[in-house]
Amino acid sequence: RPFEALSSIARQLDEPILGQTAEDQTWPDLETHRFLSPEKFGDCFQSARVIVAHAGIGTVLSAQRWQKPLIIMPRRFDLGEHRNDHQQATAKQVGSLTGVYVVSNAEELGTLLKAQDLAPASSQSGPKSHRVRGTAR
Repeated sequence: RPFEALSSIARQLDEPILGQTAEDQTWPDLETHRFLSPEKFGDCFQSARVIVAHAGIGTVLSAQRWQKPLIIMPRRFDLGEHRNDHQQATAKQVGSLTGVYVVSNAEELGTLLKAQDLAPASSQSGPKSHRVRGTAR
């Protein structure tokens, strides 16, 4: 879902979008890689304005390490994206952290990606600078 959502809004953004996907798929207006070496991953992460990812703890820790805003779109069991809803549980746990934004659809993702003042990810809980679906994020 994140790649579908990113592809649907990519032309509205005035910046390149690079993604790592486990499958050999291409998406309109996105630069995708099936694999990134740890060095390339780190370089991409450090140069990004914002990170969009599934709800993996490693990504949360990387966003905190490099102080990047993180938008997570957890994979869902009911959509056949994963074997259970552990990513939903992870998103619920980390969604209260400053600079970690949880979205469930392309509209919410687009709203956040268009914002230029997203807080960097932190291990601290606190207020968010944007609201999505009427809930403080």
